[in-house]
Amino acid sequence: MDGLRAGSAVAVAAGLGLAATAGAATLGFVIARKLTAPASGRVFDLTVRGVMRREERDAVVLDRTAGTEAAGIYNLWLEGGGWVKLGPVIDHAAGTVTRLVDSVDPKDALSVGRRASWSGIYFRDPADAGLDAEDVVVETPAGPAPAWLIRPTVTATKVWAIHIHGMASPRAGTLRGVHVAADAGLVSLVVTYRNDGEGPEVGSSRSTLGATEADDVRAAARYAIAHGAERIVLFGWSMGGAIALQVAADPEFRSVIDRLILDSPVLDWNATIAANCARAGLPPQAGVLVRPWLERGPLARVVGLSSAIALDRFDWIARAERLSVPTLILHGTDDTSSPPGSARRLAQLRSDVVQLKTFHADHTLGWNSDPNRWTTLALNWLTTRFRQS
Repeated sequence: MDGLRAGSAVAVAAGLGLAATAGAATLGFVIARKLTAPASGRVFDLTVRGVMRREERDAVVLDRTAGTEAAGIYNLWLEGGGWVKLGPVIDHAAGTVTRLVDSVDPKDALSVGRRASWSGIYFRDPADAGLDAEDVVVETPAGPAPAWLIRPTVTATKVWAIHIHGMASPRAGTLRGVHVAADAGLVSLVVTYRNDGEGPEVGSSRSTLGATEADDVRAAARYAIAHGAERIVLFGWSMGGAIALQVAADPEFRSVIDRLILDSPVLDWNATIAANCARAGLPPQAGVLVRPWLERGPLARVVGLSSAIALDRFDWIARAERLSVPTLILHGTDDTSSPPGSARRLAQLRSDVVQLKTFHADHTLGWNSDPNRWTTLALNWLTTRFRQS
């Protein structure tokens, strides 16, 4: 009898263990699918609660969130079309904030009840940023990738800047840094890459977290060199930072890539996945469940990827000794997506080549929180040496 009970207990425990294992595997699969999902449209999760005149300017009342009450300048994308540039907060209420409106396009777009999406992407396109751009095409291994070629109004140097946007963000997001490059006399190439919603579409349209996207940026670097670039600066935002680091480490470009400016870069995908699990309300440890679905070929193909992703190649804490290009990191201390701790650790490990400057801001919103300081830091990083180019 006792033996039968013991056997039953073992069987029950084994059954529970298998169920837990299956549940963990399923969770890892779901997170992997979410992480690599094809580019999609914006989520309009805010409602315009009021529009009024304050301080001889229009002002808008919005639901109070960590984003809408943050210091700085931002944008509202209006559902159905419309673009609202917002200035500072001028009033707080229990559940709302009131911000001054800097501009609205079209002028009649802003009205009570409109659904909106909060964004740090401040310029809609080069013209909106006051920049003259030429539409060019970079031939990449994935196919033709549209890009903006922006020449400075001052005398151009033979240094080019390649601006690399992040996951689920359009290339327009990098225009916040193009002004800096232009002021330093750099020619800017604002690129797209495979499966970002603007570049060529391949396979299942899923992101490979920078692994194959880096090949398209390598093609952009070759384009710059073929068109007169003698040195290249890489501006990388979020996953664009991870791509920039991959390209900078490539022996092909070791003599030409001069320095990096990285905003909220992904420096370790494992830490980043854990942080995003926590942000989604899951235990950070759930990130471990994702790795097999990304790193093992058969499982990666089930997720929808054409091949496995070597996540360790993106761990620049472990690979810190491989860094050789001077790098400025601009990172928000409130970043809930790309852990600021990784940036601090890398700056400590490689203080000889990495400089870290922090902002009281969330992911890729340092410029928005303090445009003047962001611009000054980046421009100083460039012009210290490039004035003599």
